[in-house]
Amino acid sequence: MSKRAIKIVFSVLGIVAVLAAVVLGVGGYQLWEHGRVEQARTDALSTASRTVSAMFTYEPGTVDTELPKVADNLSDAFKADYLQLIKQAIAPGAKEKQLTVKATTQAEGVVSADAEHAVVLLYLNQLTTSKDTPQGTTSGSRVRVALDHADNRWLVAQVTPI
Repeated sequence: MSKRAIKIVFSVLGIVAVLAAVVLGVGGYQLWEHGRVEQARTDALSTASRTVSAMFTYEPGTVDTELPKVADNLSDAFKADYLQLIKQAIAPGAKEKQLTVKATTQAEGVVSADAEHAVVLLYLNQLTTSKDTPQGTTSGSRVRVALDHADNRWLVAQVTPI
């Protein structure tokens, strides 16, 4: 083989090696990103279900102490609104009517998710007992939950009834 032919062969091999490295790099990045998104979906869904159920579960004797603990899993802007709602409406109503509410997630699904933001749909059942209805009533609701990833954890940023 001539020197020219050897140069061409090595040039082609070099180009093939560079292309293979690029393809492997892009494929590896896409695989890594897919794993991040799948983990985000799983973690956001779990956080939404656990947090929203806790937001809507209370008893008259502990409403002032238990519901504010849930606020640690909320974004700063949503936390302020939620704490105000507890103070102005939920706690007084729970005490006056002796309300005990137990919320459970019946179904859940991810609407959209990436590594920093997720939107989840939850189907909740609430069992409510009071001094007027000690046998309790069950009601269902659907909520859309927006979550943000901050400080290495998912925080509920918004809960919207549907």
